[in-house]
Amino acid sequence: MTWKRVATAAVLVPVVVGLVLWGSTAIVALAIALITLFALLEYFALGEAIGHRAYRFWTGTCTLVLIYAQWRGVSEPTYKLAGGIIAHERSVSLIGGALPLDAVFFLFVLGIAALTLATRRPLVEVLPAAGISASGFILVAFPLSFAIPLHGTSAQGPTLLLFAVVIVWVSDTAAYFAGRAIGKRPFAPKLSPNKTWEGAAAGFLASMAVAFAFMPWVNVPLVHLLAMAALGNIAGQVGDLLESGYKRSAGIKDSGTLLPGHGGVLDRIDALILAIPVVWYYWILIYSPRS
Repeated sequence: MTWKRVATAAVLVPVVVGLVLWGSTAIVALAIALITLFALLEYFALGEAIGHRAYRFWTGTCTLVLIYAQWRGVSEPTYKLAGGIIAHERSVSLIGGALPLDAVFFLFVLGIAALTLATRRPLVEVLPAAGISASGFILVAFPLSFAIPLHGTSAQGPTLLLFAVVIVWVSDTAAYFAGRAIGKRPFAPKLSPNKTWEGAAAGFLASMAVAFAFMPWVNVPLVHLLAMAALGNIAGQVGDLLESGYKRSAGIKDSGTLLPGHGGVLDRIDALILAIPVVWYYWILIYSPRS
């Protein structure tokens, strides 16, 4: 198992690093679209294991619209101060006008409503279908889409996105090996019995070390790098546990088999799903207004 994890990582790591650092935001958006669609298919497979069949085509279509909106919004950021709070507004120009991100969600809701009215499925499936579709859109597609504005937000965007990815990678690796070597006290036994407090602590410390390592490449004070690493690590560990909960609910060990030694795409990106938007919002709400 370990050699498969290492071999898969040896292939994926250079590809991801090259894509993030040297790819355009448009290329990153395409990659995020592909990754998200794979992750959604695996998420919906978990739902089907307990009898919840999603509206796959509509959810995937709205996911692509959301990612397009995030990409187009990168070139049109505006900030305003409302009630003492910095707010970040982004909209995209589509046919006939502008489409803000909340409009994408409303489009999704309208589609779910139409599918519910026109469905030929048994009525007992209506609520589960809407629920698993909405949860996939909200819990997987929406947070992961913030990789796009994080990458395109400034000249430092690619490095910031890589920073978010690396704090998760390093944390996962440290937690895995520390947990196997010295882990004794279960961290969340109901959700993931193999995770330990010792592994979680090792992962957190490893993320802190990443903040120091990125100092020469990011023009951000160390205190903010440490804060982003700490919050990103905590969010990543929560995302990991959430996905473990989904799999246990479905009675499935891995979300897929696409990545040898790692399971499926969702298994590999579960921590990134929450870590990336946390780093993004720290950047725009806490650091950027003061920079």
